[in-house]
Amino acid sequence: MQLVVGRIGRPHGIRGEVTVEVRTDDPDARFAPGSTLATDPPGAGPLLVESMRWHKNILLLGFDGVGGREGAEALRGTMLVIDSAEIPPSDDPDEFHDHQLIGLSVVTTGGEAVGEIVDVLHHGQDLLVIRRGGDEVFVPFVKALVPEVDLAAKRVVVDAPPGLLDPEETP
Repeated sequence: MQLVVGRIGRPHGIRGEVTVEVRTDDPDARFAPGSTLATDPPGAGPLLVESMRWHKNILLLGFDGVGGREGAEALRGTMLVIDSAEIPPSDDPDEFHDHQLIGLSVVTTGGEAVGEIVDVLHHGQDLLVIRRGGDEVFVPFVKALVPEVDLAAKRVVVDAPPGLLDPEETP
């Protein structure tokens, strides 16, 4: 599975540098000079990072073979991607990457099938988006409501109070 680690923005200056909207938690390692990044669309890359620097909290990258403002402008909007297999597993047993959770089946503590995780949102609190029939429900990703994540069995157990999984249900 491909994961987006950055999105190329506008050119910076006249030497071919671009701004990058960072979408990774370790940009200094991910975008280090010498790194090769796949792209979406694939025809724009792969791109070899030639230079990297921060300017007023904005990441600026220069790529091998991209010279001048026109070359940089041609990359605008390109997504920088990596394969999820390149991400090392976490040492923390309670920490998960979004791509590990998406696609897992969801069951209640009583074993009743609930649905499937289709997304993970990060809006102040992490939320699991679970497709339940034709609807989607949102479950806060906290230990009290999600006591078990079993990646090997490809399932998540939820201990939901009344009304969380069926919004029409009255508590």
